[in-house]
Amino acid sequence: MKRIGILTSGGDCQGLNATIRGVAKTLYAHYGDNVKIYGIIDGYRGLIYGEYKEMKPEDFSGILTRGGTILGTSRQPFKLMRVIDETSVDKVKEMKRHYQEMKLDCLVVLGGNGTQKSANMLSEEGMNVIGLPKTIDNDLWGTDITFGFQSAVDIATNVIDCIHTTATSHGRVFIVELMGHKAGWLTLHAGIAGGADVILIPEIPYDINSVINTVKERTKSGKNFSIIAVAEGAITKEVAAMKKKERKAAIASLAYPSISYKIAHEIEEATGQETRVTVPGHFQRGGSPVPYDRVISTRFGVNAAKLIIEEKYGYLVAMQNDRVVPVPLKEIAGKLKSVPPDCDMVKEAKMLGISFGE
Repeated sequence: MKRIGILTSGGDCQGLNATIRGVAKTLYAHYGDNVKIYGIIDGYRGLIYGEYKEMKPEDFSGILTRGGTILGTSRQPFKLMRVIDETSVDKVKEMKRHYQEMKLDCLVVLGGNGTQKSANMLSEEGMNVIGLPKTIDNDLWGTDITFGFQSAVDIATNVIDCIHTTATSHGRVFIVELMGHKAGWLTLHAGIAGGADVILIPEIPYDINSVINTVKERTKSGKNFSIIAVAEGAITKEVAAMKKKERKAAIASLAYPSISYKIAHEIEEATGQETRVTVPGHFQRGGSPVPYDRVISTRFGVNAAKLIIEEKYGYLVAMQNDRVVPVPLKEIAGKLKSVPPDCDMVKEAKMLGISFGE
C-alpha cells in the first residue's frame, strides 16, 4: 500500500487543484486500491499540527477548472521553521512525527520559493519529498514556467486593456500596479501584452525624471494618455544604491499606500496631467486557471506521480525547453529567478519604444 501526502503552501493561485488532480488521478490509475492519499490541511501548518484527512477518488473529480485549493493553504516562513516560539512547538520535529504517523511513502509539496526551501529542508531531514512549482510571480529557479503565472498574466493584461478606454476618454495617466515584490515577470509580460508605455520592475531601478519625460513626450506627440505598468516591488535608482538595511528602511517608511501612489503624485506634480492608480491585487490570484495552466498543471501532476512510482525523491518537477524534468530540490532551494535586465524580452520591449524608466 502506497501512502502519499499532499499539501499546498504559501499564496493560493490558479492551477493548484488541477495539479493535485493530476497527481491523484495518475496514482489511482497506476495503483488502483493500493494507494492512500492524505490531504494535509492549510499547508505546512497542517503538517505541524497533525491536521489531515484521507482523500477519496471522488474528492479529485470536478476540480480541474476550480481556482484556489481544496486543501487550504497558509504561509509558514522558512526562516521560522526551526525557531521554537512562544507555543514551544518544535515545527520540524512535529512535521517528521506526523509524516511518520501517516506512514507516508512521499510528501508532495505545491508551492513557491519559501515552500520549496522548506521542502528541501524536510528532504534533508530524511523525508521523501517531491516539489511542484507554484507561483504567479514565475520566479522559481530551475523551471521556465510555474503554474498560475499565465492565468495571472491574462487577468493583469485584461485590467490594462480595460484601463486603456478610460485613460483615452479622459486624457489621463493611469498606473496599474501588479504583483511582484522581487521579480517583475508578471508586470513585464502583462505590460507588453497590454500595450503599456512604461514598465517598471524591481530588476531595473527607475529614474522618476525618465518616467516623467516619457509622459511629456507622449503629450507633445499628440497622445493625451499614458499607461504605466508597475510591479509592487519597483524601486528608484536612489533606493537601489542604498545598503540593504537602509533600502529596507526607505521602503518601509514610504509615505504612500504603495510605490505607485508616489509615482502618480510625482507625475501629476511635474506634468499637471491627471494621474490615477489601479491596483487589481488579489484578483490576479483568483478565478479559474486558463487552458494553458490547466495543461501544464496536469503535466506537472502526472510527472510528480511518475517520480513516486519510480521512487525518485528529493526533486522539483520543472519545465525546461517545453519538457517536464526533475530538478534536485537542493539545486533550486533559496534561489530566485529574476528578470535579467538585458534579456531578449526587455530588449524587444525597448525596441518597441517602451520605457523602463532608466
